[in-house]
Amino acid sequence: MQANNLDIANERSIKRTFWRYAIPSIAAMLVNGLYQIIDGMFIGHYLGYQGLAGISISWPIIYVIAGVGLMIGMGAGSLNSVSRGRDAATQKDSIEASRTHAEMAKTLYTAMGLAIGFGLLFSYLLFLNGTHLLLAQGAEGQVLVLAQDYLSPFVWTAAITILASALPILIRNDESPNIATALMVTGACMNIVLDYLLIVQFDMGLKGAALATVCAQLSVCVGGFAYFLSTKTQLKLSAHRPSFNTKLAARILLLGSSSFVMYIYTSFVFALHNRLFMEYGTSITVAAFAIVGYLMVLYYFIAEGIGEGMQPPVSFFLGAAQPHNIKKMVLLAATVTLTIGLSWVAILNLFPEIMIGLFNSDDPTLIQEAVTGIHLHLFAMFIDGLIVLAIMYFMAVNQGGKSLAISIGNMLIQLPFLYILPKWLGIYGVWIAMPLSNVVMFLIVAPMVWYHLNAATSHKQIPNLVTV
Repeated sequence: MQANNLDIANERSIKRTFWRYAIPSIAAMLVNGLYQIIDGMFIGHYLGYQGLAGISISWPIIYVIAGVGLMIGMGAGSLNSVSRGRDAATQKDSIEASRTHAEMAKTLYTAMGLAIGFGLLFSYLLFLNGTHLLLAQGAEGQVLVLAQDYLSPFVWTAAITILASALPILIRNDESPNIATALMVTGACMNIVLDYLLIVQFDMGLKGAALATVCAQLSVCVGGFAYFLSTKTQLKLSAHRPSFNTKLAARILLLGSSSFVMYIYTSFVFALHNRLFMEYGTSITVAAFAIVGYLMVLYYFIAEGIGEGMQPPVSFFLGAAQPHNIKKMVLLAATVTLTIGLSWVAILNLFPEIMIGLFNSDDPTLIQEAVTGIHLHLFAMFIDGLIVLAIMYFMAVNQGGKSLAISIGNMLIQLPFLYILPKWLGIYGVWIAMPLSNVVMFLIVAPMVWYHLNAATSHKQIPNLVTV
């Protein structure tokens, strides 16, 4: 955003700014989701329910690794967007602008250092404990073998997974949302081609699916580094000496920690559901949960894309001290999130067999289990999207503590539901635990966001501006 866009005073301009960032961000998140969904389609049709169960058991572990990338990308990206907004608002001269670019480059270098460091750490932990994490979810027999096949390539490539998650966010916050989206699309297309070759043609099973994903992520990393070394970036990274700042690293992690906890929450909930479905059901139930999960994350990624698209302009308005524009942006994002969520719930309940057929169409037991899951597990899915938006909002206005509290609370609030309801209702209790807990969480979170928006607007101030 440039300085002449600072004072967005009408609804049309707000919408134009919102969609400029939201559309590429939603597209990027959907493309990112296609890595998992396309794997599921190939596996469901060529390996059956045991393959789906195996990838469902592996998925929570991979999701945590990708969450670290999101944490780093969102934390560093938010800091750089705030810096841009502050500079534009104060009309700094060229010397001050150069100093700000140097600070932003330092943020970027620190973010990349964090990504590589965490990647090495996760590779070590997976090497030691990968199988134990699968066993903790109830994996056994052929499902355990298949899950190990899928997890094994990620043991040595965790840093690639983290960087592939972080770099598109950093590029988007560098005022290049279309390039970020193009990178993700390229990776997804490569993943589709490699899935077909490695799963169908070379019969490599789940290991082939994982290798296809890793190769696609590597292409995103190569493209991301090429961007930041090119003339397209505003930071001109090659003009600054690489450095790592520990205080800056702590700020990045704190600001992006709610994103990581959000992924931890999703991973933890999926892992716990896997365990309970294996306890109260069978591997077919876990496979049905995988299908329901794929259908759920389609909306989840849209909601997250809306939140990530909302973040750069909200952070910019924060730096420019324009709380009235922040409120307009958040209300628009909430309206879009709710509309899409309600529409997706309606489609899934009206045409469940068609949607399930994307992943498996020849196992009637699996189809019936998945239909039950859609009806019971996804009826309040749109509420989860609004909770995601609240997390992103507090992150964008540098209220990292509140954002983190919501993420942790969203995870903890499900524990009593998952403990009590299965004892009363068996397998049905497992299915309905998450949507009921989301309703309760929304009743807590919605007033927090509304109060903060109104307080900031009425007092013409936004608290806790973080500087680099």
